[in-house]
Formats: sequence, C-alpha cells, structure tokens
Amino acid sequence: MTAATRTRGPLIIEMMNLGTDEDPRMVRVGHQPGDGTGVPLLLFNGIGGNIELLAPLVGKMPEREIVVFDIPGVGQSELPRWPYRLGGIARLAARILDRLGIGEVDVLGVSWGGAAAQAFACTLGRRCRRLILCATAPGVVMVPSSPSVLWKMATPKRYMNAEYARSISGDIYGGDFRRNPALATDMFRHVKYKSRLGYYLQLLAASGWTSIHWLPTLRQPTLLMAGADDPLVPLANARLMHKLIRKSQLKIFDCGHMFLMTRADESVAAIREFLDKP
Repeated sequence: MTAATRTRGPLIIEMMNLGTDEDPRMVRVGHQPGDGTGVPLLLFNGIGGNIELLAPLVGKMPEREIVVFDIPGVGQSELPRWPYRLGGIARLAARILDRLGIGEVDVLGVSWGGAAAQAFACTLGRRCRRLILCATAPGVVMVPSSPSVLWKMATPKRYMNAEYARSISGDIYGGDFRRNPALATDMFRHVKYKSRLGYYLQLLAASGWTSIHWLPTLRQPTLLMAGADDPLVPLANARLMHKLIRKSQLKIFDCGHMFLMTRADESVAAIREFLDKP
C-alpha cells in the first residue's frame, strides 16, 4: 500500500493492494473519515468515472464517513488481468470495506454504478442497510434510450476530446447540459481517463445483466433519484423500479442524467433526509 494523499477537503486517497504478493491488484480508494457518527456510505461511480468526479459531492457531506474507489481499469486503478462481472465489483468493494474495518454500509450507485450497487445489495445484503440508486436502470431489461444516444455512449471519446464532449453533452445528459454545454468542460476536468480497454470492460461487465427478476426481493429501504430529462436512462426506468422495489421512494429532479453535479445541494439534501431517517 502506498502512502495516502489528500485531495482538497477531507477525502484521503490511497492505493490498496487487494491481490496477493504473486498477483497484486492495485485499486485506488478514497476514504473520508467523517465525524464517526452514522452508517458509512459506499459510492459506486458511473462508467469511466474516477474518484475525483464524485469528490465535490463527497465534500458536501463532510460529517459522513464515505468510501469511493476507481473501478479496475478506470482512473488510476490497475487494469484487471481478466474481464469481470458486476458481482465481482460488489465483492471487490466488500474487500475494500474489510481493509478499512467497515462492516455495514449505506450504498449509493450512479448510472453504471447503480447496477453495481444493486448487485452489492443483493449478494451482500447483510452489509447493506439502505440503498440509493441515481439515474440507473434494472440492466438490459429496461426502457432504452435512443440508438443515437447509445452510440455516443459506446465510446469513451468524450473523455478524450473536450470539444467533442461539449458537442454531445446535451444529447447524452440532457437537462442543464442542453442549455449550457460548457458544463461538460467543468465536469470532465475531474475525469482522469485511463484506457479504452478499461471503459469497454465496464460495458462488458454489465452486458446481459439484469436485476428485474429479483428487485421485489430487496429488503433494503431504497431511494430512487432520477432526472426528468434524462436521455441516457429515461425516467420510466426509475418509475418501473419504484413499482418493483417494495420499500422504495422516488425523487425526481428538474434536470437530466447528471443531477448529482448540477443539482448538488438539492441532491445532498435528499440523500441526508433519506439516510438520517430513524
């Protein structure tokens, strides 16, 4: 394990060796200690997103212990030797929690990370107290976005070319990005792009996966957060999941896919209200 470093604010970032001496697996982990009260919060990022993308959101909850990490092949985490599935990411997250001495957590997942969060809640249910799913869907059995949006999402080019990111941000993310494409410049400055392979491995991990058949069995109270104008994950998916998850509530934002960034204060207020309920 390398020496830990701090970002701006209380988030401490370190490289963890979660493999063996013969087969090291270096994963970059961010940990905000918080003030020691409440249940820690585990974050699963969206596709291609590294720790820094969610760091502004983490910074708005300084009182809460929070764990976030770069998926293998993303940000500064090493590329995996073999392809993985979402269940493998859930188990990897559990190993990170073990290393930090954390047992039960609340879990929040964003977009692709929302699928990983669902996998964690299902396969490691005893460690998941409450679940927050943001701008996500029940996998391949979902209300799809348009083919043109899917085509633009199939490549990590927006992480590599700032002008391209501005030009397509409104089409992919909707909401405020339609009116102000320059928001993409501010958002993507936080992204530390690694490789095409890491991005495609994330796409492969979710291919063929669905939670549609076991969502009614989830025991965790669940908050579904969605944007009213989300071209990538249409709002109908959140409404469908709300019907399937018995202990769920739905919060809709007057925004698009990236409401956690563009409606950060409102999002944090909703997260706090849900997590702090008795």
